[in-house]
Amino acid sequence: MKETLRSSILSGIAVGIAGWGYLACTNIIGAVLFSFGLLTVVNYKLKLYTGTAGFVALRTDEGKSRWLGAIGELLFILAGNIVGCLLVSLLSRMSPSAEALGATAQGILESRLNIGALRAGLLAIGCGFIMTTVVTFAREGKPLALLFGVPLFINCGFPHCLADAFYYLTVPTAYTLEHLAEVAVLYPCLVIGNFVGCNLYRFIKR
Repeated sequence: MKETLRSSILSGIAVGIAGWGYLACTNIIGAVLFSFGLLTVVNYKLKLYTGTAGFVALRTDEGKSRWLGAIGELLFILAGNIVGCLLVSLLSRMSPSAEALGATAQGILESRLNIGALRAGLLAIGCGFIMTTVVTFAREGKPLALLFGVPLFINCGFPHCLADAFYYLTVPTAYTLEHLAEVAVLYPCLVIGNFVGCNLYRFIKR
């Protein structure tokens, strides 16, 4: 349990730093730089929600369902990931460019709120699908796929629940508090959408 928590927090830190790089350079270069997060997670075998959701065991060796256990495991990992993102977000507020980072992050959050929680959650399915695909490639010794998959989901506008966690934590506090109720509905939709996308291979291809 402790090792999973440490791994999850480190994973969140890696994603947070990658997100920081993207906020500082929101173009194709920034999207490629974001790949640092997933490359780190895969190389060090860290626990990331979207890197685990498509591979977590949903049944025991005896064939019995363990959905509750799987969901509990994933939520524990997600919580650790968010803690890691929070640590990097707090650090980013000390940066000379903190105001610009916050403004860019606010723009991302505004775009999610403008399309609504349901549509954002459906778009998040695309990100989950890409994540499971590129992680599978990486596990087979083909990490180059990560450099394509990450910029792909960013440019498609597919939300990644941990990247978004970092963005939302970096948004100026006053704006977040003003829209807290909307974010409280939006974020779970992204988490669920990512989970569905991560498991499309299992749900459809079996």
